[in-house]
Amino acid sequence: MSTPIYDIPVNRITGEPATLREFQGNVALVVNVASKCGLTPQYEGLEKIYRQYRDRGFVVLGFPANDFAGQEPGTNAEIQSFCTLNFGVEFPLYEKITVTGDATHPLYQALIAAEPESTTPNPGKFRADLEGYGLVTNPAPGILWNFEKFLLNRKGNVVARFSPELTPEDPVITAAIEKEITADSFS
Repeated sequence: MSTPIYDIPVNRITGEPATLREFQGNVALVVNVASKCGLTPQYEGLEKIYRQYRDRGFVVLGFPANDFAGQEPGTNAEIQSFCTLNFGVEFPLYEKITVTGDATHPLYQALIAAEPESTTPNPGKFRADLEGYGLVTNPAPGILWNFEKFLLNRKGNVVARFSPELTPEDPVITAAIEKEITADSFS
């Protein structure tokens, strides 16, 4: 059975048109990323879990977005170079998109609609911390900040959403990945 998420047009970071259909049958973690954010070191954790689980049918999909305090100002080529040189990123990256507001990319519209609430260790704390720094956050169910994560099962259905402060290696995220990797993909 087809899922709309697989059919939404996206572009690889190098500009070629694509869809997520090439990852059908894999568990995927979709993440809006940024190169100049306090959370940017999460690239290292994303690459770590990608390498840890990729042979078991798992992929990380990075979508750069410049929606939060201008923390992803570079071109696609600059972003790709930054990720490769600084974090050894091998997981797929896509062109910069918008994940908030009226111009939200259709992929993120679908992800947010499928899972409007994030799993968070301390509800409201990260939002309050950001606002304490004078930063403007989006109201729920919008994307709170860079490095929000959506977990898709092997059928492409959103099964979880994780707030930005949860690092990729957090046991909550890795347990959810393990559960989906070992789940019967036809049930």
